[in-house]
Amino acid sequence: MSTQGTGTRRLRGDERKAQIIDVASRLIAERGYWGVSLQDIAGRCGISDTAVLHHFGNKEKLLLAVVQHRDETDRVALADRLGVARDDLYDAIPGMLLADVCDAMVARNAAQPEIVRLYALLSAEALQPVHPVHDYFYEREQRAIRTYASARCDLDLEPHARARLVLATMDGVQLRWLRDPENVDLVAEWQAASRVLFGTGDG
Repeated sequence: MSTQGTGTRRLRGDERKAQIIDVASRLIAERGYWGVSLQDIAGRCGISDTAVLHHFGNKEKLLLAVVQHRDETDRVALADRLGVARDDLYDAIPGMLLADVCDAMVARNAAQPEIVRLYALLSAEALQPVHPVHDYFYEREQRAIRTYASARCDLDLEPHARARLVLATMDGVQLRWLRDPENVDLVAEWQAASRVLFGTGDG
């Protein structure tokens, strides 16, 4: 049964919100935040922009809902890949190898190029202090640095410096993949980089 506003049935409030978030995610991944209007999102959903505002209040709050939803989805997926409960993820990471945490994250991202593209675009746009998720992305990056710094690793750097280096390498590999997905294998490229970073034989 369609959930794309084709008129086959009326969506419940939670279904409509989920649809709007999904459509907004796809459009922003294609065009960036500034290149998408509420009318664009509403039209793709088959509803009015007033209906979008009813659920989210304004475009800025919709964007925040998009990134919060995607972060929560990724947290659940990462916890599953690492074999821990969602609520235990951040407490469990200090006992894990940083290489294993990175491998799980890269494997997750390899399966969702549209979402990685969304975050790459938003992360770049959000460098502007006036961007509606500037503060969110700053805090998100600081949290990621603290999380990666807490994991076990023999790399001879101060933990936060080590975390920044690893995250920068992951970001660089992912950007190469997003630009040329037909010729760049994200997992293979990361494994090669991981061997250099961590000195392991299997990434």
